[in-house]
Order: sequence, then structure tokens, then C-alpha cells
Amino acid sequence: MEIPADLGRVLVIIPTYNERDNIERITGRVREAVPSVDVLVVDDNSPDGTGAVADAMAAADERISVLHRKGKDGLGPAYIAGFRWAAEHGYDVMVEMDADGSHQPEELPKLLAALADADLVIGARWVPGGKVENWPRHREALSRGANTYARLMLGIPLHDATGGYRAFRAATLDKIGLDDVDSRGYCFQIDLALRALREGLRVVEVPITFVERVHGTSKMSRDVMAEAALRITQWGIGERAGRLRSR
Repeated sequence: MEIPADLGRVLVIIPTYNERDNIERITGRVREAVPSVDVLVVDDNSPDGTGAVADAMAAADERISVLHRKGKDGLGPAYIAGFRWAAEHGYDVMVEMDADGSHQPEELPKLLAALADADLVIGARWVPGGKVENWPRHREALSRGANTYARLMLGIPLHDATGGYRAFRAATLDKIGLDDVDSRGYCFQIDLALRALREGLRVVEVPITFVERVHGTSKMSRDVMAEAALRITQWGIGERAGRLRSR
């Protein structure tokens, strides 16, 4: 399926760390789903050889590029590196996508279509029509709870602020700024969505089906969850303090 011509050049950014068993499969699905988009693999020096697999793919397909980083430094810095690479190479739209297959490339046209009337589109699990597959109940409860906490604490109208399948206009990233973003784990997603809303930009959620990975291990950890909880609390307190000062 082709993308709306007025969106310009689209880059799908896929960060990797030990995704050797997944990266070729997911990249192939992206290229098949939307042949006109380009792909950037951002590899954090994976010890399992993911970077070498990505290099081989790039050598065989001019629409695939690889950005090698020195080591594992968190999801946020990986995406920021990808965004900066995209800006340097003149892309108009940047898409975040996991390497593990949890984000369905076949749903990418839906996100890009929604971007016609938005500045940021989030593929959402916790809206009507969205769902997850193969998740244990405790994981679903954790995700729903985290998003409810973020919505109430930050006063934002989003139901899946932690969702990592999303499409940005380049102008959106320029406006919200990336220089002072230091979120490293999954709270990076909340951080950017919050910044977009603060700037008065249009953020739209579209339903997706999120599928639990089959190969490899999740990067979710207690440290990642703790960072997210701490930052949401800090941002929420800051928002309330700001409103009190403005009265």
C-alpha cells in the first residue's frame, strides 16, 4: 500500500539490542507493507550480531540503513539518535516501531493516514478497537494502570501514552525540541507526547493490535518501570505547581 503523497519522505526507525532473530523478519514486513518507506535500524552494539545482520540487509536494499551506536543506552537516546539522523537526511515523517514484531507493520498505513490531520499519531492498545494478544493478565493490568496514572497525574487526554508505535511529523519534533530530553526507558514515550500536547499540537490515537514477541526477551525491567513512575510523578507535581503559580 502506498502512503499519501503529501506526507513526503517517511522513515521507520527500529531500535535494536539483541534482536538477531527478529530484525530481518520485521524489516521485510515493513518493506512489503509500505514499499515506499525507508527503514533505519539503530543498533546499540548488540552482542548477538544484530548489527551485522542489519548491515547485510542494508547492502541488499538501498531503502534500508543502519546506525551503529557504541553501546546500550536506553530506548530514548536510541530514538533521538534516529530522529537526528532522519533530520540530517531530509525526512518529513519519522515512525517509531519495535523490532520484536509487537507492532504490526501491516497497520502502518493506518497510522500514516491519520497523520494527514495530526502532528503526532499514537498506535493505541487501550482505545475502542485496540487490543493485545498473548499478554498475561498482570502485564495488561500494569500497562492499563500506568496509562491511567499518567492520564490522571498529568491531565492529558491520552489512553495509551506509553504506546511505542507512533508517527511524528518532522516539524513536530522540531517544535517540541529534543535537546533536553533525558528520558531513557519507556517513559520517553510519555515525555514526547506530553511535550507535543503542551505545545498545542494535535495528538491522535488510532487503535492497533499489539502482539507479544515470539523470539527474544522483553527489555522491560523494574528499573524501567521505576523511572516511568518517578518521572510521571515529577511531571505531574510540576504541572500542578505551574498552574498554582499562574493564578
